[in-house]
Amino acid sequence: MAKIAVMGHGVVGSGVVEITLVNGEQLKKRSGETIEVKRILDLRDFPGLSYSNLFTKDFQDIVNDEEISVVCEMMGGVSPAYEFTKACLEKGKSVVTSNKELVAQKGAELLQIAKQNNVNYFFEASVGGGIPIIRPLHQCLAANKIEEITGILNGTTNFILSKMLDDNMPFEEALALAQQKGYAEKDPTADIEGDDACRKICILAALAYGNHIYPKDVHKEGISKLTLADVRYARSWGGEIKLIGRAAPVENGKVTIMVGPMLVPQDNMLSSVDGVFNAVTVKGNMVDKVTFVGRGAGKSPTASAVVADVVDAVKSHGTSISQTWIDNGESMVADYLDDVVAYYMRVKTADVSAAKAYVEQRLPEVEFLDYDGSTEDEIAFVTQPMVARESHTLEQDLEQNGIQPVSKLRILQ
Repeated sequence: MAKIAVMGHGVVGSGVVEITLVNGEQLKKRSGETIEVKRILDLRDFPGLSYSNLFTKDFQDIVNDEEISVVCEMMGGVSPAYEFTKACLEKGKSVVTSNKELVAQKGAELLQIAKQNNVNYFFEASVGGGIPIIRPLHQCLAANKIEEITGILNGTTNFILSKMLDDNMPFEEALALAQQKGYAEKDPTADIEGDDACRKICILAALAYGNHIYPKDVHKEGISKLTLADVRYARSWGGEIKLIGRAAPVENGKVTIMVGPMLVPQDNMLSSVDGVFNAVTVKGNMVDKVTFVGRGAGKSPTASAVVADVVDAVKSHGTSISQTWIDNGESMVADYLDDVVAYYMRVKTADVSAAKAYVEQRLPEVEFLDYDGSTEDEIAFVTQPMVARESHTLEQDLEQNGIQPVSKLRILQ
């Protein structure tokens, strides 16, 4: 029998306990052993549950229990989750987690500690919720060099953008609806400003390219400044706006990586992923592109990914040699301003004809956009690919000529 502990009895933690109770026979078939929750760590009281006797408020009851071989960490945040995870690994217990913030900040160190103690640190649920992406990346696609990872990595922002696109709902109303439905927190900053997606693309890039990538080194932009005008121009062009995390290796051994709202062409599979669904496209040099789509959050989907990691941890006879990366002490992030990319831009102007003439002079291959109902004091256009740094020069030149930039989005190639 494999005895496990759960740290944090919130949405995901309670889901993990429920799965072990409801799908116990299935888990036994998959792992070869009965999986039983022995302890649950939480500072709150949960009277009246069928398993209320399993709760403890003392971490020592878990870390010093030699019968517990796997610990599920669903506490969130860096501390005390980091200290507790480290202690469990050093005691020879495998740890599985859904905590993307901790993995993004401390993953390399915790993976090394797991290796030193011949156990595992698994985190399938930290990126795609119920979408399998971590395991496929380091196992199923092991024969490939990963040339690019591109994904919709946050269900809250995707829901908001879907409402703006499909229901003509202003950003503020779409955010309020997301909060009402429980998709967005009372403080939605981590979602709408790109922090959550940034942590997730850092984890995927670290796993794919072998070096730890810190979120603080990654350029990110959020969706809070987008308006209905932008989504309508996007539709007129033939695309959708999505908050995208993207990572790809560059020639100097570094990784170009960023998070931001982008125009996604309709022939790209990601353009059709709506609502709270997430999607990740991985391009390998042998398999080409494969896309994983599913619910990126929620109690049951995320808990199922955690329990799948528990099954793997129970079955393993040592540390996974493929799910790892290192921290070499230097930033592996390339300057995002060196990227070559096409842009969508929207500008305000008192003289549309003169503004168009100037833009055409500056950008001979420009494509102007329009939609029924657009205002008479602005223009929107799509550029040809340019070095990202040049787009800043373009904005400055526009301003000097009385043309005020309002929006600028990358176009996903």
